[in-house]
Amino acid sequence: MKQTIPTYDLNGISRHRFHVKRMDKRTQDAEDIILLDKGIHRDSHYIFTCMESGHVRMMVDFKTVESKEAGIFCVLPGQVHQGLLMKDVCGWFVAVKAELVPDTVRSFFDESLGEIQPMPIDKSLIKKINTTAGILHASYTDEMLSSKEGFLVVQSLLNAFLGMFALIYSRKNLPPASGENRALQLSRTFRSLVRKDFKTSKSPSEYAEILNITRGYLTEAVREATGKPAQHWIHQEILIEAKRLLVFTNLSVKEIAYELGYSDHTYFSRLFSKLEDQSPSEFRNLHQNKH
Repeated sequence: MKQTIPTYDLNGISRHRFHVKRMDKRTQDAEDIILLDKGIHRDSHYIFTCMESGHVRMMVDFKTVESKEAGIFCVLPGQVHQGLLMKDVCGWFVAVKAELVPDTVRSFFDESLGEIQPMPIDKSLIKKINTTAGILHASYTDEMLSSKEGFLVVQSLLNAFLGMFALIYSRKNLPPASGENRALQLSRTFRSLVRKDFKTSKSPSEYAEILNITRGYLTEAVREATGKPAQHWIHQEILIEAKRLLVFTNLSVKEIAYELGYSDHTYFSRLFSKLEDQSPSEFRNLHQNKH
């Protein structure tokens, strides 16, 4: 067992801030890409995969996700994941550091109110994405990346590839053509803030103050957009990180409480038990032996 969940960046794979790779049924190559051999880990970058055919199964934040044949999927920075199966995969894999992902794409994925699941798409759409990936791959050379002009071309191709993912997911995940009403806008901003600040800010009042609105208005808006009150989403963020640390590290419950911003570890234990119907230790015992 490790003290922390390992986080990998792209430095071991690429000298650049992104990496493009073609997969052609060579499972070994695919294993290098998704890091099947690295076990449970996080990445500090985004992973975007466009699959023409094959079969992939992964664990992402305690849920098994699966993709077969033509489809797209992505893993966001910080998500705990593990490759479980990769068979006969054909397609493209692109790993990108956050600073190279356009703001519109990043905010869509980071603030998405729906879970980012693997998505089957039709072959004609796969072909468009693959064409873009192919040109990106051909331009992904030291020569191109060494000049400002060359890098601009590569960045534009990368933006086109990533933009297609956001477009496809947005059509699937967002409410149709109702526009961004105030409640939805607020919920997105609030959820984005919570992901950044949940260790230091734990009450809706603190977020309401940052957003310059009343606690009541925030809670009402978030409930309207998501069906859950604001406090639920703060607790969710705390819970998922607590679960990651309980299962994937050997930090004590007291150390985990401190890591999550609680000076009183008994309060943290009571909160966890109330939300999960089991104590942190029981959760750890139940899940740790599976890994």
